[in-house]
Parts: sequence; C-alpha cells; structure tokens
Amino acid sequence: MEISEKVEAYFDEEHHFKQGIAQLRSLVLKTGMEETFKWMFPTYMLNGKNVLSICKFKKHFGIWFFNGVFLSDFKAVLENAQEGKTQAMRHWKFYAISEIDTTAVLGYMNEAIENERKGIKLVKKKKQPIKVIVPELLAAALKAQPEAQLAFSALTAYKQKEYAEYISTAKQEKTKSTRLAKILPMIMEGKGLNYLYQKNT
Repeated sequence: MEISEKVEAYFDEEHHFKQGIAQLRSLVLKTGMEETFKWMFPTYMLNGKNVLSICKFKKHFGIWFFNGVFLSDFKAVLENAQEGKTQAMRHWKFYAISEIDTTAVLGYMNEAIENERKGIKLVKKKKQPIKVIVPELLAAALKAQPEAQLAFSALTAYKQKEYAEYISTAKQEKTKSTRLAKILPMIMEGKGLNYLYQKNT
C-alpha cells in the first residue's frame, strides 16, 4: 500500500473521532508541510524532519509535537507523551471535536514549524561512563586465572559492574566466596549476572 493510501485509510476509517482528526488534518494541510505516514500515524514533515503527527485512540485524539518541549504552550495543554521516557515530544489531547480551538491549534503548528526552521533541538546528554570498582576478592581470582581475566575484560562495563557489586554487597566473607564460585564460570562463558537470576527462576 502506498503512503498516500495509508494516510487516506487512516482518516477514512470509521472511528468515533473521525471528524476530530479530519479537522486537525485540514489545519495542518494549511501549513504546507509534507504529509507522510510513520509509526502507524499520519506524520507531517518539514525539510525531511518530523514536526508533528495526528493520532486517534479509544478515549482521545490529538497531536504529537516531536519537539513540543520548546513550544511556548500559552494554553498550558501539552503533556509529556510518555513520562520518564520521552524528553522532547509533547501531546495535545482532545476528548471532543468541540475542544478544538482552530486558531490556537494552527498557532501551535506554526510555532513548531518555525522552531524546526531555526533548528531548535533537544541536545541529548551524553551518558557518563560506567565506573567499575572491582573488589579485592574478585580481582585476586581474576589475576589467578588469566583466561577469566581476559573474559572479564571482554564484558561490557555494565556487566562488569554488576559482577563487582554482586561480590562487594555481600556482608560476610563466606557469602562473597560462595558468590565468587557461582560467577566465575559465567564470566568465562561471557554471560551477564542476569543469567544467574534467570537460572534460579
């Protein structure tokens, strides 16, 4: 199915918010953005960049602004699309067609377009490198077995840290030794600590 056919099928489908999304579409088409279809939703682009999508769900319909975090949001209607996961995307939800303020919606759309033209983007913070502090017991065991040392070095920093903390968080020396005996074969096989948890469930 061609992209245009997917878009038309989306808007033609019988749905209790059919009129609502049709009105939003009529507004966005006034902006001159390119209409395409991504992630199962009609998506509107400027110079190859995603600006917004029109969406419909069981209880609401609305607009996803891909860089909505930078919109002035003078009506205070935007919500984080997925709290704790999305950083820049914001969602304007409507529960009835009567809630659509055409002037305001078009204003938000035009502001989003202008922000895209200016190249305003959310700069993702670089992740801090994982610091691995290998406890003495584990370090000594690895040093005594060069193959284990090599296998440990080949693990990701995240897996190394998991193993290090697994040993260091044990309160008794006996527990530390027991844990060490469990993980050495796993390290040799290049497995992460989660393998131990999966094995015991």
